[in-house]
Amino acid sequence: MGTVTLIGTRLAEEGQEFVYRGEASGCEGCPYRDQCLNLTTGRKYRVTERRTGASRLDCAVHDTGVTAVEVEPVSVTANVPSESAFVGNKVELAGPCPHTGCPSHEYCEPAGADFDEEHRIQSVRGEPPHEHCLLDRDLALVEFEPPDDA
Repeated sequence: MGTVTLIGTRLAEEGQEFVYRGEASGCEGCPYRDQCLNLTTGRKYRVTERRTGASRLDCAVHDTGVTAVEVEPVSVTANVPSESAFVGNKVELAGPCPHTGCPSHEYCEPAGADFDEEHRIQSVRGEPPHEHCLLDRDLALVEFEPPDDA
């Protein structure tokens, strides 16, 4: 079973994925704080169920309010150094990349995975989408396991 939380009604669709960014300035003093701020900041989640009969609650952050959903942490697809790319290995991302136009950029700087932490590889997907890394990195495309602390 996943975690029940409150999210913006526009995001509250089964299958929707998002990275939880934590408390916003509008959250201060909100009576629903405990139900909204119960996920791990920086982690990627998927809505698995919109709670049947859940009310729409007013929110200072989401203009259409929030509603109750069930979420679960999801894996993150990323590029890692090829020599470390095998199932079960714990790796860190290779580092930031300034080449935002590269087809691999979203995998070199994936949403939901931080540079300063290790991630366990769930599967190796193969070659990254770019033909040549502009930083001369030898990379492989992998899927990280969802983190235990999410």
